[in-house]
Amino acid sequence: MIELKKYGAIDIGSNAIRLLVSNVIIQEGKEPQFKKSALIRLPVRLGADAFVSGIISEENISRMIDAMEAFKLLMKVHKVERFKACATSAMREAFNGEEVVKKVFEKTGIKISIIGGKEEAAIISSTNLKELIKGTDSYLYVDVGGGSTEFTIFSEEKIIISKSFNMGTVRLLNNTKSENKEIFENVERWIRKNTQDLKRISLIGSGGNINKIFKMSGLMEGKPISFVYLHAQYQFLKQMSYEDRISELSLNPDRADVIIPATKIYLSAMKWSGAKKIFVPKIGLSDGIIKSLYVNPSGLIK
Repeated sequence: MIELKKYGAIDIGSNAIRLLVSNVIIQEGKEPQFKKSALIRLPVRLGADAFVSGIISEENISRMIDAMEAFKLLMKVHKVERFKACATSAMREAFNGEEVVKKVFEKTGIKISIIGGKEEAAIISSTNLKELIKGTDSYLYVDVGGGSTEFTIFSEEKIIISKSFNMGTVRLLNNTKSENKEIFENVERWIRKNTQDLKRISLIGSGGNINKIFKMSGLMEGKPISFVYLHAQYQFLKQMSYEDRISELSLNPDRADVIIPATKIYLSAMKWSGAKKIFVPKIGLSDGIIKSLYVNPSGLIK
């Protein structure tokens, strides 16, 4: 006997807003299966507001409201039973973040939870990583977002330590060189300190940019990207103009700029930890939200 549920997850990030609709297949005696039914991504770059002026602009508040209304209709068509909306770095740093949450709720009925960096890392880490972290090897999990990057170290199938840094791609594009230098130095110290005693370490990367690079590599699903390939790809992307990345590589305009700092973050993490390869499972915050709704079904009922 198979039971089918449909859940929705709204991820309000610093670079984009996403809606994931997922089928949850429940069968007695078996682990539940989570199958993506639809994924919609809207390039509302809230981080360009929050990290520069400190507030979400009226224009982007209006776009958020429109996005939530559209997501409501899409979830209705998909017959979503439960959903949850989470906002990350840009919204938690904006001075008017709570005001925006209230306004969106009043206009759309969608309640947004602004989550902290540690909670974000915990939600992402709860996704289906078990297939990758089996055995005695160690892994540095790196989730690069627009406003922050979450790092989690696994060893012998257990979480050793986790930390969130203000090292997001949109933030790095808007920061000064000296600000970025300080951020990278802080992350380097943390990674070196916490991985120095670990052997046979690999990276696990998540986020839209590493997913795009993996797709461009032509590798089969489950195969890792090597440090050598990622470094070569970074140099290749850097030498192209923003316009050429759009026209020649078919990157979305809001991907063509942030892919450079994102790749630098993954490369740096590999260098500092001594990892020679990076695995790229298709997981992220929205997947973690879906799983949390199944484990603890406290999302809003449609």
